[in-house]
Amino acid sequence: MTCIVGITDGHTVTIGGDSAGSDGWHVAVRSDSKVFQVGPYLMGFTTSYRMGQLLRYSLTVGEPDTWDVDRFMATTFIDAVRQCLIEGGYARTEDGREEGGQFLVGIRGRLYVVDSDYQVGHTIAGYAAVGSGYLVALGSLHSTAKSPIDAHNRAVMALEAAVELTGDVRPPFTVVHAD
Repeated sequence: MTCIVGITDGHTVTIGGDSAGSDGWHVAVRSDSKVFQVGPYLMGFTTSYRMGQLLRYSLTVGEPDTWDVDRFMATTFIDAVRQCLIEGGYARTEDGREEGGQFLVGIRGRLYVVDSDYQVGHTIAGYAAVGSGYLVALGSLHSTAKSPIDAHNRAVMALEAAVELTGDVRPPFTVVHAD
């Protein structure tokens, strides 16, 4: 039901997303963006608009207070996300395992993928994508990785490819950048 793309050059992070909302049968274009900035964090979500609303409006976490940003993201940041989703009534427990949702996070020039089990992945490729259109978007991002095309246009091109080749991705697109 969505496509979120992220690109980083090690200094600036760009995250872009579509506007589709789907219940599995019907796809609607929504006005509330799946991509936003919360303090120093750039985020783009899939899975659930409720999860995105909680991340956008309820998540409270400071900036990384250490040189080890990966460690901060896997511990302090994820602890804050889990607490936010639990308090907001979104986190689910199934077979004794807690689950949230999937989203991209950009901070200090780094791009992370947070999976539904709260695992934090730090991409070395310089790009990532999540949502139902992610495979098409990844192909586009890969094919433009060494081109002179700027990150904003690469993100739009990847989202356009996902619209063209998948059924649940819709414009308009939101693309944001942060250092």
